[in-house]
Formats: sequence, structure tokens, C-alpha cells
Amino acid sequence: MKKDIVIPKVENVFLAVVQEWSDDFMEKVWYAYLVNDSDFLIESVMVVSKAFGTIDGELKKTSLLRHAFIAVPAVSVVKIEMIDKSVLTLDNEFMLTFFMDNKLYDKKFVFKANSIDEKNVEEVPILFVDGVIVR
Repeated sequence: MKKDIVIPKVENVFLAVVQEWSDDFMEKVWYAYLVNDSDFLIESVMVVSKAFGTIDGELKKTSLLRHAFIAVPAVSVVKIEMIDKSVLTLDNEFMLTFFMDNKLYDKKFVFKANSIDEKNVEEVPILFVDGVIVR
């Protein structure tokens, strides 16, 4: 029965973290974006995020954050959340689930500890700004 289950591969949908100025904090902060670089609408989008890892030999983890979007149009982006600088030294994991063409897609994206850094930026498609991308 397991061989009958088809799990479609997520393509052209990925996450990017971009640094932007925040008037609230009066400094640049990192924001996570969902990028739909496909030619298809994605629907019933759910993103669950958390950070975890070890700091000074002690296991640390954040609470789960859940975000839902009714739809993300083709070739567009949606802002997910701000990433606090205190969790940049941890692995930041985003679980993405969505429907495209009546098929369920699911993928885990992980920004490894200390990878969200200005040294690792590249141009993010559609946004046309520098950011860290995980595909």
C-alpha cells in the first residue's frame, strides 16, 4: 500500500529570509518570506515554524508559530514572520504544507544555525532584494 502513495515534489516554492528596516525596533531585522515562483496558485497554505539547537551546552527551543494563508498567487511572495536576532544561532525550521492543482504538497525548510547572515545573501527572485534562500 505504501508504494501506491504518491508524494509530489515541491518545486519553485521556497523560503527566503530578508533583512529590512523596522521603525519599531529602529534597526534592520530579518523577515521570513514564502516565495511562489511557480506558474500556479497555491492554496490552503500552512507554515509552522520553530527554532532549536544548543547554546552554551544547553538545549534551547522556541514555541511553535503557525501561519495560514488562504492562497498565494503564482509568481508572488507573502511575508511570514519576523525572526528575532536571538534565534539566529539556532536552526530555524519551517514546515510548509499547501495544495496545488488539488494535490497536497509538504516540505521542511531549515535555515541552519548562523546561516542567516549578510555573508550568505543572494538575490531573491520576485522580491529582487538580497536575502538568504533555502530551497
